[in-house]
Amino acid sequence: MTKRTKTTLFAVCGSAALLLATTGNGRGAEAAAKNETVKKEGNNPVVVMKTSLGDLEIVLYQDKAPKTVANFLRYADDGFYDGTVFHRVIRNFMIQGGGYTTEGMKQRKEKAGTRKAVENEADNGISNEMGTSAMARTSAPHSATAQFFINTSWNRMLDHVNKTPRGWGYCVFGEVRSGLDVVNKIRKVKCHRGMDGTASEPDEPVVILSVRRKEKAAPTLPAAATKTVERKKKKTDKKDTK
Repeated sequence: MTKRTKTTLFAVCGSAALLLATTGNGRGAEAAAKNETVKKEGNNPVVVMKTSLGDLEIVLYQDKAPKTVANFLRYADDGFYDGTVFHRVIRNFMIQGGGYTTEGMKQRKEKAGTRKAVENEADNGISNEMGTSAMARTSAPHSATAQFFINTSWNRMLDHVNKTPRGWGYCVFGEVRSGLDVVNKIRKVKCHRGMDGTASEPDEPVVILSVRRKEKAAPTLPAAATKTVERKKKKTDKKDTK
């Protein structure tokens, strides 16, 4: 097994994973409804991920995966993801990135290497449904560092089942709220056989140009409230002129 294979993603992958990634039955609909009750955008942070094929906005579920989101944001704030690529693309499974550059798919590292692995928070109740983002890891449950993936199908076989090496699952920490068309473009790129032995390495690099926090806009007052504020301001101005 190559170094790259060890540091990328799944103990579950390939054709078996694709067969298991089903969404069209009653249980899938029930799970989807349950997922929506768990996920709440609220005051959770949002990042803008600029790629060579377009931009994504990803809401990060800080309330459900605080350690994972803090880890992801630290890498983002440090510019670690800038210039990395989506190095592994399986059309009806997921797109994975955040660990390699365009220079011969060389694994990107900080000067002192990637940080300590983050605790697996896959038991947060959020399923690996289409459009969600989760942490990539090795077969060891608590081995995720910087790499992440975006699900392009409902991959329930990646969800938390129990706290065993096989059952821990992959932690969902966010969801694409804008730019699913870009995800669709990425998942459809032409690929060739890569270092891991599967036809999942894009022929043309899909580059992550940057990942930055999105500033929240100031709340706007309703028209009636705005008029009330203006009237009060006029009264105050009249008093000041007397």
